[in-house]
Parts: sequence; C-alpha cells; structure tokens
Amino acid sequence: MAVLTLNRKELEKVIGKITPELENKIGMFGTPVDKLTDEEISIEIFPNRPDLLSFQGFTRAILSFLGKKSVKEYKIEKPEKDYKVTIDKSVKKVRPHTTCAIVKNLKFDDEKIKNIIDIQEKLHLTYGRNRKKLAIGVYPLEEIKLPITFLAKKPEDIRFQPLEFPREINARQILSQHPAGREYANLLKDEELFPIFIDANNEILSMPPIINSHKTGKITNKTKEVFIEVSGFNLGYLKKALNIIVTALDDMGGKIYSMEINDKEGKYLSPNLEPEKMPFSIDFMNKTLGLKLTEKEIIKLLEKMNISYENKNQSIALIPSYRTDILHEIDIAEEIAISYGYENFIPEIPQISTIGEEDKISILKRKVSEILIGTGLSEISTYHLSTKEKQFKNIGIKDFKTELIEIIDSKTENNILRTSLLAQSIEVLSNNSDATYPQKIFEIGKIFYDNEENETKIGEKESLCISLCNEKANFTEIKQTLDYLMRMLDIEYEIKEAEHPSFITGRCAKLMINNKPAGILGEINPFVLKNNKIKMPVSSIEMDIEMLLA
Repeated sequence: MAVLTLNRKELEKVIGKITPELENKIGMFGTPVDKLTDEEISIEIFPNRPDLLSFQGFTRAILSFLGKKSVKEYKIEKPEKDYKVTIDKSVKKVRPHTTCAIVKNLKFDDEKIKNIIDIQEKLHLTYGRNRKKLAIGVYPLEEIKLPITFLAKKPEDIRFQPLEFPREINARQILSQHPAGREYANLLKDEELFPIFIDANNEILSMPPIINSHKTGKITNKTKEVFIEVSGFNLGYLKKALNIIVTALDDMGGKIYSMEINDKEGKYLSPNLEPEKMPFSIDFMNKTLGLKLTEKEIIKLLEKMNISYENKNQSIALIPSYRTDILHEIDIAEEIAISYGYENFIPEIPQISTIGEEDKISILKRKVSEILIGTGLSEISTYHLSTKEKQFKNIGIKDFKTELIEIIDSKTENNILRTSLLAQSIEVLSNNSDATYPQKIFEIGKIFYDNEENETKIGEKESLCISLCNEKANFTEIKQTLDYLMRMLDIEYEIKEAEHPSFITGRCAKLMINNKPAGILGEINPFVLKNNKIKMPVSSIEMDIEMLLA
C-alpha cells in the first residue's frame, strides 16, 4: 500500500478545511488518513487506485465524491509536425512497447515538479512493480528535436551522461556506477541489447527502465512543454499509466497533444482518453447491494465516483481512461456502494439459525502449513491466473490443450486458470535466482480443472506444492520432506515409479494414498531449470491435499 503525503494548506485550498467530519469522509472514500499534522496529511492509497497517487488525481476524485465537482472530460489536440515515435524492431526482445504524449502550456514550480517526480516514482513502485512492468520518462521538450526513435543497442555502444552524474559513461558502466543503475541493474544485466530513446539529433534521452539523460531528461522551473514516454511489456498497462500522468498534467493547466506511434504492428495515436464502455444491470446492482435504487439515483452515485452513464437499450457505465480497477460489473457495484456510503447500509439478522464451525480442509491446511514452516520452509502465495508459457511450456509440458482453461477477454496477459502449482513454484525460484541458497518454499492453494457437472463447468480443489532448491537437492531430500509431513499427519502412503515431462526420467515417482494417485514428486528436469534460468538443482512434489482428509 502506498502513502500519499500532501501539503495540508494546499489541499485545503482545493477541498476545504479538513474537519473531523471531512477526515471521516476521506476514509469512507477508501483512502484512510494515515497521519494528519498542521503541515501535512498522509493518505493510504490501495494498490487498485494508482490514479490517486498525485495531488491532482486525489483532489479530482475526492471533489467528485463530495459532490463539489462533476465528471471532467479531457481533450486531446491532434499531433503537430514531427510528433512521431518510431519503435525499431531491435527493441522488441528487450522492452517491446511504448506509449507517448506531449503536454504544453505548463507552469512548473518546485511544488509541481515535486508532484510529477512523486507520482512517477509511486507508479514505478506500485503499478510498475518497481519498474519491472513499466518505466516512465518525462523530458523537457525544449531540449529535444522531434521525431523520436525507440531502439536497442549493445551497452558498450551507448554513451551519455546519466541524470545527476558528473560525466559521460557507457550503459554497462551505468549499471555499476550510477545509484539508479545499481538499484535496477537486475532488469537489464542479462540482456545483450539495452533500450534507448533518441531524438532527431541522435541525442540519447534515456535508457529505460534505468535513468534519463542529464542533458535532455531534467525538468526545471523553466520547462513549459514536456515529452512523456512509458515503456514496458504490456501495452494495456502502458496506456493506463500514461493516461494517469497526462490527466494529472492537464489538471495542472497543461494542454495534451497526441503523438503518432509507428510500430511494425501498425500505426496508432497515443494517448487515448476515451472512456471504456461497460454494460451493467441495475437489477444486478440492487440485488448485490440489497438496495432499491432507481436509474436516476444510480447515475448520481456513479458521478460521485467520476463515472458517467449512458443508456442505449441498456445501462452503460463510462469508465475514465485513467482507472485501472474496474474490470467487471461487480466493480461497478462496489463503486456504487462506496458512493452510497457503507455507513448508510442497514444490517439485517439472517432468518436462519446455524452453528459456526471451521471447515475441515481449512484446519488441515493450517496444520500442514505449520508443519512445513517448522522444518524451515517459507510459504508463498501466487496468482490463480497464468499464461500458457508459464503454466505449461516453461516446465516442459507440450500437450496441454486438454488441460487448458482459458479466460475470455482477460484484461491482462494472464489469461488461463492454473491447473497445478508447480509452474508458479518454479517461477518464484526463477525470480529469486540471485537470492541466497538453500531456497525451500511451499504453497497451498486452489487449482482448477474441467468439470461438466458444475454450473460453471469448472471445478477447483486444494493442492500442495513443495520445492527445494540448493546444490544438493535430489529425490532423497524431497522424499524425506514427504516422509516427515506424512508421519506428522499419521498418514500411510506409498510411491510408484512414474514419468512426467517436468521431472527427470527415473527420478520421478507417483504418490499413492489408499491405492489412489495423490501427487507427483521427483527431481526437476535440467532443461526446465535452463528455461527458467535457475542456477541450482530443484526437487519438488505436488499433491492433492484434499486426499489427506480421507
């Protein structure tokens, strides 16, 4: 969770005096006040609302919530001459996408520059996963000659003076000598080519996701016009991040201009601030919330959350282009609930009598977790959604079509439900290949499978995966871990020789409980380790934890 710290006097000029009543309303909006002094106010911003990570974004939202401001429509001017960015094919394997914009008529002062740097860094840390998913660059347009090219070169061929550094050095030296280079070196160190933005004068603007150039990438009080780029891997994420920044600059008084992006996949204009249209049912809203709201009441409540409404034979919510958190109809219900006020809901006692009891599988999961933690293992928790590459191909599974459970219209690159935990366990080890060894991890979580008898056609069950990664990890070590777990649970089992594409042939076994298959264990195949850049041997087991109840 990020904390947004604002100047109290500046905030009060916009939203009014912060009384205990207003402080409570800020909290009910979903942004609880962390600290309040005479000079500053610190507000907790949940990860699903990166658009609130600036003075402009927060005041825009809270003024609407308080009914003091209507939904704002943002205007984009057409590209002027040379407002173009070309994405060279050389960058496709390193950092393949970028979205860009130009904002003019800005009047920067120290406070506004601080605001821009602050939102940039907070977006890097939260929405950008510490620059891994996306990196943002803001440049004084006066120091740049358009058009711009986004390309990649060998690090030894890239030389420029990085921001706040005394001299010119090459890209490889930046990773070892510059503070930002050392901090984010892991994002580029294994790449043969490094990405850079250059202008028409062949001047380097930046080397994302590391650092801007000192010559062309430093905003000052004299800056009136800026060029903004967001680079990364998922174009949808980049567009949202750019929209968050340019709308904040527009709220500062700036004027947004679009740019033409020339990619091998086609040309498009950036940014796009058109709202996303999401159909919803008023009956669903009322049933979900237990209310009896009319269409007019819902329109008013949505406007308080900066969401417009239109009716074209069905109710449609117009989601602002900078919102990242509204993915489904149920999210609109949550917006209405926040706007309506949770304090206004009347609690009801259910007309049934029950005796509460903890689910048996929950008791077992907690017991298994305590046993494994007691042996020195660390518990992990990963996402239910994955990709074909991560879930199957990276762990050697080629015939996966029968297991594939694909998500229709997924909002992210993760578009399939996981069918096992082994792939996520391998991915965690891969992402921590530079951490100290031994690495011993486990996860207890849901996996999914086709189930025609279920209403959703999808079944789910609890699974346990244990992975041991160290220079001596082998079949014996994972078998000893299994022995200890089963002995502590007082469960008898046996193992039989088996084959699995993720494991070494001859060092893989099938776990049997009550003469029924319950899991697989063994030593991970070397090509799986190579695919995932894991430097040590790995032995793993995945088992159906629900079978332990039998």
